[in-house]
Amino acid sequence: MNAHRLRPVVVALTAVALAAVLTGCQGDDSAAGAAGAPSAGATAGSATPGTAGGTSKGSGKGSGEGRGTGTGKGATAAATPAGKGTGPAKTATPAAGCVTKAPDPDHYDPDEFALYRVEELPGSTGKVNLVMQHGAWGCSGKDSDGKPFVVSGEDSRWAMDQAAYVTATNPITDSSTNQRIGVQELIDWVKAHPDSGLVFKYEVGADGSIDRLEQVYTP
Repeated sequence: MNAHRLRPVVVALTAVALAAVLTGCQGDDSAAGAAGAPSAGATAGSATPGTAGGTSKGSGKGSGEGRGTGTGKGATAAATPAGKGTGPAKTATPAAGCVTKAPDPDHYDPDEFALYRVEELPGSTGKVNLVMQHGAWGCSGKDSDGKPFVVSGEDSRWAMDQAAYVTATNPITDSSTNQRIGVQELIDWVKAHPDSGLVFKYEVGADGSIDRLEQVYTP
């Protein structure tokens, strides 16, 4: 009787012990799972906060400073070469080679003058006097294809050899290109058209008189 009564008790105790063992095993698995999760969670957490933090800081500082430096300064400097804005301003001023008023001697064109009259000298000299005015080229006008020759307003005289090499264009000749003419032909035309102010380039010989005279065509 006693043995039969004890058997259910033993079985019950055994079942309780087995349940305790199983519960302990499950507790170990849960602990192991909890211990493993932070590793994966830390990786995700370090990426997520880092990304979120990077986006927040980048948008506020990193991206903002990047746009300010790269686009605001770097791109502008690269797209606008130094000196590009200042070139046109220099070429647009009268100082680029033309005058707007009667020039002083320091601004005369060194190789050209406007011819107004010719004065004949005694034949024994072999020379004639050219009455001319020094000057410089003015700025182009809206109604002209060429620049005007702006004279000083004061007559000068320069001796020219009667055997000088002379070329002329319109209106002395019928050509728009220089044609060689004789000194007497030039004298005759200038006497018939005084104060025309035609522009000539000149060169002087060893004695200081003009030995070459070439008309400058001005439309």
